[in-house]
Amino acid sequence: MIIIGNIFILIGTAFLCLGALGLVRMPDVYNRIQAGTKATTLGALSVLLGVAFHHPDWLPKILLIALFILLTSPVASSTIARAANRAGLRPFTIPTNVSEEK
Repeated sequence: MIIIGNIFILIGTAFLCLGALGLVRMPDVYNRIQAGTKATTLGALSVLLGVAFHHPDWLPKILLIALFILLTSPVASSTIARAANRAGLRPFTIPTNVSEEK
């Protein structure tokens, strides 16, 4: 069980690192929300699952933490996206060459 817990913790930390990298590398707030919520939610839940394998007696607390993450992450991301939209921020687009010759 310890090996399975270590594997889940390793997978979770990899997703958390990729989520942090996505926050740095993405061009606008909407893409950063995607990287921040999807990858870090999966990473945090994987780490919690790994901890549950290490300490089975902590399972009720871990389930409450996981429920809190699953309920608050979508609400927070949609709130940030709505605030960015109301502030007038537009999604990043790649500029196209207007004077294309045929």
